[in-house]
Amino acid sequence: MIVSRATYDPDVPTYRLTIEYDGSRYRGWQEQKNAHTVAGELRQAIEALAPGRVELAGSGRTDAGVHALAQVAHLRSQQTLDRSFIIELNARLPADIHVLQVDPAGERFHARHSAVARSYVYQISRRRTAFAKRFVWWVNQPLDISEMRAAAVRLVGKRDFAAFCERPEEQSSTLVVVESAEIAEAGSLILVRLVASHFLWKMVRRVVGTLVRVGTGEITRGQFELLLAAGDASLVGPDPARFTAPPSGLFLERVVYPGELGLAALAPPVPVPTEVAAAVD
Repeated sequence: MIVSRATYDPDVPTYRLTIEYDGSRYRGWQEQKNAHTVAGELRQAIEALAPGRVELAGSGRTDAGVHALAQVAHLRSQQTLDRSFIIELNARLPADIHVLQVDPAGERFHARHSAVARSYVYQISRRRTAFAKRFVWWVNQPLDISEMRAAAVRLVGKRDFAAFCERPEEQSSTLVVVESAEIAEAGSLILVRLVASHFLWKMVRRVVGTLVRVGTGEITRGQFELLLAAGDASLVGPDPARFTAPPSGLFLERVVYPGELGLAALAPPVPVPTEVAAAVD
């Protein structure tokens, strides 16, 4: 069974797990009663191989339908997690969840509390795609990338993102330090990467959805900047809740811990080539 950190023996070895998953079929990462979740699947597979008490916790929640390239979790268990254990663990997991790596960690390592930054990548497709629909948001309107980039620059720094958070009143604080905001083009895709100390519930999807409205001209860059400055959508008009991007295009790219190197160049998690018209005889 899974137990909390508070009741668990601190002498039990700690491991760091790196996991990738397609979140399309799941109600998010976090275990929930009567819900199909990534952590729930992982827990069941671990318990089948490591009887006894274990502690499992992730670096943070991903919402229903959101994917991960490298989610991090810590696992505390008396079971030795060697290569054969990982092979057997992956054999028991569904095909859309895969443990990439397991490393011994210090006893003080905590997947969430030890992290210093998280990065998310969002994929916007400029064309309809038959093969990648689970991993993109198809925006069937022209987008002004230069306007989106100019707006995204304003995200960097310490700001109150209450306007971009679902149920902000439940947060201990809605202040977030955004380290970088990057927009790139790759084939038919527009990629948005946000790096921050942490993220609020639905914050990335609402930021991306609002940036897309800047790109379509539905709202101005000035309105976007006012929204950021005000921290309250009711003060300036545009409502990020109404602009929330779908979960399909969102990937937890990486969780960063002290002493680790920076991010790699921004690249599509699931590439979508530029559409080529069929030849006509």
